[in-house]
Amino acid sequence: MTPFREKTTVVTDQDLLLVFDETVTRAGVDRWVRHLESAGSPTRIYRLGASHVLPVSEPDGADAVAAAGPDLPVPTRRVPREGQAWLGRRELRPAGTEVSLGPATIGDGSVAVIAGPCAVEDPEQMTATAELVAAHGAVALRGGVFKPRTSPHAFQGLGFSGLELLIEARKRTGLPFVTEVVDPEHVKRLAEVVDGFQIGARNMQNFALLSAVGQSGLPVVLKRGFGCTIEETLAAGEYLLLEGNDQVMLCERGIRTFEPSARFTLDLTAVALWKQRTHLPVIVDPSHSGGRPELVEPLSLAAVAAGADALLIDVHVQPEQALCDGNQALRPEQFAGLMTRLAGAAAGLGRSLSGGN
Repeated sequence: MTPFREKTTVVTDQDLLLVFDETVTRAGVDRWVRHLESAGSPTRIYRLGASHVLPVSEPDGADAVAAAGPDLPVPTRRVPREGQAWLGRRELRPAGTEVSLGPATIGDGSVAVIAGPCAVEDPEQMTATAELVAAHGAVALRGGVFKPRTSPHAFQGLGFSGLELLIEARKRTGLPFVTEVVDPEHVKRLAEVVDGFQIGARNMQNFALLSAVGQSGLPVVLKRGFGCTIEETLAAGEYLLLEGNDQVMLCERGIRTFEPSARFTLDLTAVALWKQRTHLPVIVDPSHSGGRPELVEPLSLAAVAAGADALLIDVHVQPEQALCDGNQALRPEQFAGLMTRLAGAAAGLGRSLSGGN
């Protein structure tokens, strides 16, 4: 069972970040804390995966850093603290963060595809879809057992009973799965069986949920709220990072604009900016943004060209019978064709399709 920590984190205005990678021991970092405190510059340790980050305030902190003796380990890097979402800044990890989702890696330079139905419905649907996406090179399954819907009369998901169908699909295909969590009270129970969490657009600023998921230590797909800015999404990701969980992926899934021709407007500018500003992997959901299957392929190809690390694609073996978002799901032959074209597009950009056949 995944251990959970109980703690309170406070962010104060600091001016410099000292970053220590996994080669620096915790004892070495603790010596830095004592050194700064003795110089009148109290700080605290923030964990970023296997790395540690110390915020240092001016002017006493800067003087203490300059006066550091040989008994203190040399920081891996020194980064000016800017903005309110600084644990996710690319300067802390210029090479980027790699997220381990089961045996798959997101953020290693390849293009990964996470695919499956929007909602888990029944054993036949889940098994058939899982085997389909696995056969064509997906590295992970998606499938919701809790579905927050605009209308309370719409299908809300199978709940915890749907987990057994995802577990069985994982056994059959070997693919890890991500599923949406909507309640902080559900996190511990789900963490015992899921490979990764998804926080949906409606819950991007559910701060209690963000903290609870961050404490799980599991990979998480954080979807951008359709009315939220690029910086607000980075700030939401900071809640996850503050819990020491660096296995975070930002997901662009379309924003609400005045344009009625598609369900949402896919903001590829966000993809390019996130790739510049944050070390976290970036995912694109072309299914929810376009809302129509014929838009999924062009939006997917554009996302790869913009630098997306992965795609989150809605696939259903019988979309006309889907209980949720069937009008945007790809049919089996459409998904097969998309994967072929994605492999070619990735190769043209000097990349590869992760898990591709």
